[in-house]
Amino acid sequence: MNRTLTSPPPQVEGAPRQDSPLSNGLKQRHLSMIALGGVIGAGLFVGSGAGIAAAGPSIVLAYAVSGLLVMFVMRMLGEMSAANPASGSFSVHADRAIGPWAGFTAGWMFWTLLVVGVAVEAIGAAHIMQGWFPGTPSWLWVLAFMALFCGTNLAAVSNFGELEFWFAALKIVAIGLFLILGTLAILGVLPGSASPGTAHLLHDGGFLPNGAEGLLTGLLASVVAYGGLETVTIAAAESEDPTRGVAKAVKTTMWRIGVVYVGSMLVIVSLIPWHDETVTENGPYAAVLDRLGVPGGGQIMNVVVLIALLSAMNANIYGSSRMAYSLVSRGQGPKALAKVSGRVPRRAVLASSAFGFFAVLLSYWWPTTVFAWLLNMVGAVVLVVWGFIAASQLLLRRRLEREAPEKLVVRMWGFPYLTWVTLAGVVGVLVLMTVDADTRVQLYSTGGLALALAATGYVRQRAASAP
Repeated sequence: MNRTLTSPPPQVEGAPRQDSPLSNGLKQRHLSMIALGGVIGAGLFVGSGAGIAAAGPSIVLAYAVSGLLVMFVMRMLGEMSAANPASGSFSVHADRAIGPWAGFTAGWMFWTLLVVGVAVEAIGAAHIMQGWFPGTPSWLWVLAFMALFCGTNLAAVSNFGELEFWFAALKIVAIGLFLILGTLAILGVLPGSASPGTAHLLHDGGFLPNGAEGLLTGLLASVVAYGGLETVTIAAAESEDPTRGVAKAVKTTMWRIGVVYVGSMLVIVSLIPWHDETVTENGPYAAVLDRLGVPGGGQIMNVVVLIALLSAMNANIYGSSRMAYSLVSRGQGPKALAKVSGRVPRRAVLASSAFGFFAVLLSYWWPTTVFAWLLNMVGAVVLVVWGFIAASQLLLRRRLEREAPEKLVVRMWGFPYLTWVTLAGVVGVLVLMTVDADTRVQLYSTGGLALALAATGYVRQRAASAP
């Protein structure tokens, strides 16, 4: 812990070089698929059901509004990451723009979010496997999945990339087929189905059946579903051409969000009543496939959800290990985790996987107390991270324009006005979280984590700068 906190080491400031500790084994096709598949998470397939039940057809508006916010965030992150690719991504940018305490806070908050996410995804995947293999213990499946993805991430980074490539390909095919079938059904050209017109969208209780309160609940649910897109900028630092990879990924964010999220929600609420119990019981996608008479629709979606969960586990172990490595290599964590062997931060991988597995154990030991507290603690982390991204971009953009304008290969639209709009949007969502009792608990728990980390980071910064 003797390193100063004033700046990151050279290898996390730019693209991996021949003398960089980390590999550059991710190919452009890996990055492209990680960017595409990263949009399609288990939260979209399952978690969106609760949002639809609360907001009704206005869930389309909720996903569009939050999607616009995410597009701005990813554009800003892309601008900074293309100029200075780093395995710590926004943590490194916050460090450079605001100060080491900010990089410390943003980085460890995101690490916590990812490792808790690993636990949630492992539990969800084990639940699906138990449905297919009754009588098998849940812990056995959790252990198998954790061992698989920990092992994958301990090996060469290209193995992680290859797994994510095929996971993403399967998810993209699944969502593509769903959108095609749904569109044909809406148009009334799918055999055996009649066009519903606007019956469910506008006349089944109206577009806003539960008013502004329902829209608010849907908005908060949609924000959570977008979390995780930031991982592609972490992965880019270990690719063949980080600048090109980041630029390509963020430039396609708009149509991916529009088609996958907003398009899916529009198809679902057009084809099935928003208050149908199967939307929350089986998930909205399975409910639509069953309504369309697709044989084994529910089981098909179970396979897709399992793939999405396993993909998220793989990506979260990777992202958390690289974030931890970036932090400790800047002197902002246990030095023991900074060791790299085989161009992979294996100790960081093991530590991140171990914490994820420990969180699974907490879900068995104290499901309604300790584990529930852990879930609440990360409930609003993604919003705090987005706030750091926007604040960092405000400061770094001016610096880049003065010192290295040639690095601005990706530019935030309407700077600085849309950056301020994004910051206001993030603050607005945080304020809205105080309205609902459940989200209020998440907000306060996340706020407590943020304050604790910020205070720790500030004390460490002051200690490092003391003569």
